[in-house]
Amino acid sequence: MIEWLSQAVSQQGALALAILAGASLVRAAFGFGDALIAMPLLAMLIGVRDATGLVGLAGMSLSILMLWNERQAVDFRGAWRLILASCMGIPVGLHFLKHGDERIVKFVLSAVIIGFSLFKLLRPALGRLKSDNAAFLFGFCAGVLGGAYNSDGPPLVIYGSLKRWSPQAFRATLAGIFATTGWAILIGQASAGLWTANVMQLYVLALPLVAAAALIGKALHRVLPPGKFDFCIHAMLIVIGAGLLADVVRALA
Repeated sequence: MIEWLSQAVSQQGALALAILAGASLVRAAFGFGDALIAMPLLAMLIGVRDATGLVGLAGMSLSILMLWNERQAVDFRGAWRLILASCMGIPVGLHFLKHGDERIVKFVLSAVIIGFSLFKLLRPALGRLKSDNAAFLFGFCAGVLGGAYNSDGPPLVIYGSLKRWSPQAFRATLAGIFATTGWAILIGQASAGLWTANVMQLYVLALPLVAAAALIGKALHRVLPPGKFDFCIHAMLIVIGAGLLADVVRALA
């Protein structure tokens, strides 16, 4: 036991756990962002495959905790469409993970994130979505990105912003979607052999950190002024989108 623990908590493992804890804290406070923050950093540290498996497991655990704490605030009317469409998109994303060029997906994703967020920050009174049918399109895109890179958050965040979800409904509904569609993503990742011994060791060690992040993030969310919630969401999306775009540029250089 001591030997296993000393191997798991190496300098590399400790850094991976710190990255995962910080990303989980952001997710618990804002409702999304853990995979988009953790994936690029962990991929450089432990490799893309191990990063994908670790972030998938930790993200699912956090989703369950968040959903349990705020289950009454979930917008079920909008969520079921997103969940159904996401499940249809997940197999497509898993196919991209094995055979596709992730640079194309990252470029399109970063362009959409940056463009939409700039639009919302400059003209926050425009762009309200009244129909629920658009949930199928946003959900499918989320499933594709979730199956490929654990990055199903941005399309769902954009949809929630267009629907004017309240901050509490925003976090709770996203947690409900992630907790539901996450099972399909995890099954696909397990069948692809992503649950290595290293991934499972780090995941077990990360569980207490994820639980602590859920509690601290919930407290931070409560003290965040409601008027600044939308600004914080889109400002963070711009930073994330810029990071994805930088990854594409580096890959092409």
